Amino acid sequence: MATHDGRWPAGSPCWVEITVGDLERSQAFYAAVLGWAFEDSGPDYGHYRNALVAGRRVAGMSPPLEGVEDWPKVWTTYLATDDVEVTAERASAAGAQVVMEPMDIAAFGRVGLWVDPGGAAFGGWEALEHNGFGIHDEHGAVSWVDLVTPDLRAAKTFYRSVFGLSFEDLSVPGIGYATFTPAGAAWPAGGVGDQVDGDVAGPRWCVTFAVDDVDAAVQRVLDAGGSAPNDPVDTESGRIATVAGPDGEEFSLMTPSGGADLSEPG
Repeated sequence: MATHDGRWPAGSPCWVEITVGDLERSQAFYAAVLGWAFEDSGPDYGHYRNALVAGRRVAGMSPPLEGVEDWPKVWTTYLATDDVEVTAERASAAGAQVVMEPMDIAAFGRVGLWVDPGGAAFGGWEALEHNGFGIHDEHGAVSWVDLVTPDLRAAKTFYRSVFGLSFEDLSVPGIGYATFTPAGAAWPAGGVGDQVDGDVAGPRWCVTFAVDDVDAAVQRVLDAGGSAPNDPVDTESGRIATVAGPDGEEFSLMTPSGGADLSEPG
C-alpha cells in the first residue's frame, strides 16, 4: 500500500477538496464510487469531512458555506509549501490573483488560495498536524493531477518561480504537455498541458483517482447519479475516464497499465 507519513516535498500535490451542494448526497456518491469512509471534523470546523481510504486521509469535503452558497463545485488542488507566506509573496510577484490570504487552520496547518496567471485556481498548504494525503496511487486515492492551461510556457514559468518545480517536456505535434517534479523528488508529481480547442471548462487543475477497474467504476458513477460523457480510453499510463459527480464536478478515474492490483479499501 502506497502510504505516506510526514510532510510532502514543497511543490507536490498534497491535498484536494471540494465544497458540495448536498453533503449527504455527495458522501453517498463518493462512498459508492471510490469506497470512501468519512470523518467529521465537528462544528468548530463547519463539519468539514476528511475522506478516508484504509483509515488514511485522501481528500476533503465541505458542506455548503453560509453566505457563499454559489462557491464553485470543483475539486481544488493544493500544492505543499514549507512557508505559505513565502509562497504568497512569490505567487503575487509572478502575477497570481489572491483568493484567500494565508491563514491558520487551527493546529492542522496554514493555507492560501490563488488564481494563477492562466486562470486556474490552486491552493498552498503548509502542513502542521495535517500533512495532506496519507495514501496515494491506491484504489480510491489520488494518483495524478494535471493543470490545464491556455499558455503552457507561462504556466511552467509561474510554477517554477513559485514552487521551484522542474519540467520534462512530453509534447507531441499539436498537443503541448510536460510533467513536473518538485525539488529533491525522485519522480514526477503531476503534469501541465495545453487547453485544447472545444474545452469549455476553462483553465483548471484536474484530479485523477486510482481505481481497480475503470469500466466498473464508471458504471458506479452512473448508478450513483453522476455522469460519464465519454467511454474510457486506453493510454500509455493506463485506462482512464473523465466523469462528473452530483454537482457536475469533473474528475477522472484511472486503472494503471500493467494490470496493477488496486484492492478495494477495507
